[in-house]
Amino acid sequence: MADSELDDIRAKRLAELQSQYGMKQEDQEKEVQKEKEMINVMLTQILEQDARARLNSIGLVRPEKAQSIERMLIRMAQMGQIQGKLGESELVKLLEQVNQPKKTTVKFDRRKVYDSDSD
Repeated sequence: MADSELDDIRAKRLAELQSQYGMKQEDQEKEVQKEKEMINVMLTQILEQDARARLNSIGLVRPEKAQSIERMLIRMAQMGQIQGKLGESELVKLLEQVNQPKKTTVKFDRRKVYDSDSD
């Protein structure tokens, strides 16, 4: 085989792999989009509009925190802990319960230094 034939084969194989990867990536993007839509539908069933707006504003500042709150709300609704729609005040109370600051204490251990000269 000549080098040009090998280059042609390699180029074809590379094109095949890239097209397969591109299709997989598109499928993954579709799945992520579908999941986001499902979460939005669930949250609109759980939260009133003002509470949803507050959650969105939290998401602008701290997206990872908003996602964890969304997962927590969905889990609570699936377990039956939420009856009806939550308003903004109920969401704020829930957030305050979740965001209880952890108390940190610092303990100083002062040890006496024994000095032979001070006797």
